[in-house]
Amino acid sequence: MLSNFLNRILTSITLIIILSFGLYYNEFSWSVLVIFFLCLCFYEFYNLINKINLSKIFKIIIIILIALYLYFFYLLVIRIKIDFGEETILILLVACIFSDIGGYVVGKMIGGRKLTSISPNKTISGALGSIVFTIFGTSLFIILLKKTDFGLIEIEFSFLSYLWMILMSIYCQSGDLFISYLKRKAKVKDTGNILPGHGGILDRVDGLLLGIPVGFITFLIFY
Repeated sequence: MLSNFLNRILTSITLIIILSFGLYYNEFSWSVLVIFFLCLCFYEFYNLINKINLSKIFKIIIIILIALYLYFFYLLVIRIKIDFGEETILILLVACIFSDIGGYVVGKMIGGRKLTSISPNKTISGALGSIVFTIFGTSLFIILLKKTDFGLIEIEFSFLSYLWMILMSIYCQSGDLFISYLKRKAKVKDTGNILPGHGGILDRVDGLLLGIPVGFITFLIFY
């Protein structure tokens, strides 16, 4: 468990560093980084869908829908950076990362009743741990940003802000479960092997793909 936990921490830190560089270096670097990241995701999605026992027509339809969703994801994160600032993207990323870490740590330490048959490793305790980690981790990160005086963070801690963090965790866990469902149908353990010892890109960022877009839309509704 300790080895896998450290791997997740290392992957999360590396992800934050790479994305932060792309975010703050210039407009072009962010676009290139997002496109590269989404191309890797699409490649792994494509391989997963092709391993599932479906008709060729249905596979084509699913792949097209995935491509459209990833394109929407690209447009959204570009607009978020332009209209709401880099810190908004970082908050969304941090919420997703803490959700993933919390689910893994608490799920492994406590275990207990399974959350769903889609993924045997997911437990109810892990789901609750994911929510708790998201709330505390994201709150601490927002406090840190305010203390660094970026001047763009206007989130005030309230019932709505904590509700948003809870929903962020649920969105991220749902994204994780969706990829787990595809892997189960494709009868594979990992979505790829691009990350030695970690699996594929989708194995590490599955929650981000759903958490960031739906979480941002929820943020707009709440604020």
